[in-house]
Amino acid sequence: MAIVYQKPRDLADMPLSYCPGCTHGVIHKLVAQAIDELGLSGDTVGVAPVGCSVMAYNFFKYDMVQAPHGRAPAIATGLRRALPEGIIFTYQGDGDLAAIGTAETVHAATRGENITIIFVNNCIYGMTGGQMAPTTLPGQVTQTTPYGRDVAYSGHPIRVCEMLATLDGVAYAERVAVNSIPNIRKAQAAIKKAFTLQSQKKGFTIVEVLSTCPTNWGLTPVESLGWVKDNMIPHYPLGVYKDITKEAE
Repeated sequence: MAIVYQKPRDLADMPLSYCPGCTHGVIHKLVAQAIDELGLSGDTVGVAPVGCSVMAYNFFKYDMVQAPHGRAPAIATGLRRALPEGIIFTYQGDGDLAAIGTAETVHAATRGENITIIFVNNCIYGMTGGQMAPTTLPGQVTQTTPYGRDVAYSGHPIRVCEMLATLDGVAYAERVAVNSIPNIRKAQAAIKKAFTLQSQKKGFTIVEVLSTCPTNWGLTPVESLGWVKDNMIPHYPLGVYKDITKEAE
């Protein structure tokens, strides 16, 4: 019988440990699939920081480095210096990248470090129990905003792609979502493009992926996919925010 589907070869043969309905597993697959298709498996090193993303090193077969909270871009910078021909990526959540790791992210981007960041945005702190994150939506209920995020008191959410797209060192910034099959296909293309540009030494690339957190949102997995569509995408519009290959055309 002909094989019509198989998992990417660089995903470990073990069950995922994420909560039911969490889309980390989908994003893992897209990353491994992109690197497989580009033939870059043997040259790739990943960086997994703190938060739910820390478990990524259990599921990828690449060499993985554990970074302190928020320091993944700095660790990736060191790996880039040591492995000039390698493919280097970080896999970070919104609490890690957009809170304690903001400075590392901004400075790696403005230096034009030739690395790829896979930024998983689910609008909440997942592993630590559902506290407000820098990306929590206005009015969103979390453990630390039980009456909903009040921007007058807690400030506004950070739109990471829009912010980084203003920096000269950024080669590619795109926001995608994994709440539907058409959006997953677009996410697959974006992640593959980011790694392609890195392999061409074009500079800093980031793909922000709108993801789910059914456990801390208090929703079912199916309801969570709808919540991404109805609440996240209107606040975090999908699309390409910077692409130097398009600008050059």
